[in-house]
Amino acid sequence: MKYVSTRGSAPSLDFAGVTLAGLASDGGLYVPAQWPRFTHDEIAAMRGLPYSELAARVMQPFVGDCLTPERLRELTAKAYGRFAHAAVTPLTQLDERQWLLELFHGPTLAFKDVALQLLGLLFEEFLAREDGSLTIVGATSGDTGSAAIDAVAGLDRVEIFMLHPKGRVSDVQRRQMTTVRAPNVHNIAIDGSFDDAQAMVKRIFADRDVTDTHRIGAVNSINWARLMAQVVYYFAAALQLGGPDRKVAFSVPTGNFGDVFAGHVAAQMGLPIERLIVATNVNDILHRALSAGDYSAGEVTPTAAPSMDIQVSSNFERLLFDVGGRDGIALAEQMRGFESARAMQLTNAQREGASALFTSMRADEDDMARGMRWACEDCAEIVDPHTAIGLHAARVAELPHDVPVVTLATAHPAKFPDAVERATGTRPGLPARVGDLFAREEAYRELPGTYEAVRDHIVGHSA
Repeated sequence: MKYVSTRGSAPSLDFAGVTLAGLASDGGLYVPAQWPRFTHDEIAAMRGLPYSELAARVMQPFVGDCLTPERLRELTAKAYGRFAHAAVTPLTQLDERQWLLELFHGPTLAFKDVALQLLGLLFEEFLAREDGSLTIVGATSGDTGSAAIDAVAGLDRVEIFMLHPKGRVSDVQRRQMTTVRAPNVHNIAIDGSFDDAQAMVKRIFADRDVTDTHRIGAVNSINWARLMAQVVYYFAAALQLGGPDRKVAFSVPTGNFGDVFAGHVAAQMGLPIERLIVATNVNDILHRALSAGDYSAGEVTPTAAPSMDIQVSSNFERLLFDVGGRDGIALAEQMRGFESARAMQLTNAQREGASALFTSMRADEDDMARGMRWACEDCAEIVDPHTAIGLHAARVAELPHDVPVVTLATAHPAKFPDAVERATGTRPGLPARVGDLFAREEAYRELPGTYEAVRDHIVGHSA
């Protein structure tokens, strides 16, 4: 399997290469040169497999000869052995057609664990082969940081610098990052938004003064290996609900577009998906892009769903490339225009290609609160604000009556106790496996929201 850049001029790489590279050298994102595809019978044969076995089966075509099937199974068994639920990503029924896919049973209580527990092992595997080391630079709107840090803390060959927007993540999210005491972990709080932090990360990848002396890697969903691992739970859910003989729709709380793009990948691989619903909060650039072709960034509005407080969705570029004819040179010009003006119009081909599978919905704070109350009062389920936005979109979507709708429950409600309590009157407690999170000492560095300050800190403190 070879991987190509969405911007058309970076060298193609194999799976090990894209895992360690993260962002392509031309500023684009790596995608497979072609989508592998399973037959109906091959998908049906996956029914009943344990999650780690299903993961190895779904991911093997993307891995190619970089890992043997036996070694991939060993890695998936190790990655998913730390989850608190035997099913790893269990389904919960809410009513006759609404379902929750619980993605928060990993060590940091968020869907990012499903991919990052595996990604940490892949880093270790591929770096050991070449006796190499990696400096990870990442940005988080809340959950990526803690999941990435948990996955790589203490590794000898990996060092991680994680940026988060100061004051714009929940206390639980922050503490899950800043209380990890390992010599290879560096937390940075910047003055600014997640978009500011993400822009700095992308700029570091293009900064020759940094990359000439440090091998920079990515844990954000710009890294293909992370996105690949998220494809698996679409198969897991659909198979439990009758797939591939029955279509399923998915509602996905969306910020950086990686989680929902994984659903697009599953569909390209042959999984019958009726619809992918992109659920946004008031930071609705993706809703405007998919409904009206208007991809223009505004100011970020802080909300009780901080992981969705994003105005520039990196992975959307992958979709535009795939549905717009896979013309990397044309997309590179289009994205340069967006990066300059912070606005662009989707082409007709991009809009038509996206509309074949995607629809979108915008939820405000009242919609989010109603989603939490409905789950609590009508279904006896407590959900976090992000999941509530997904539920709102799932319940108002126009779909065939016989199609089940699965909302991705992206975080444990205890990560956002204040918002949940305001909406439902119930304050969710942290699971016992999290331990004494609020008794541990925090350690992080506050920096101004300038690229130079962040770059100099990383260079100065990297081993």
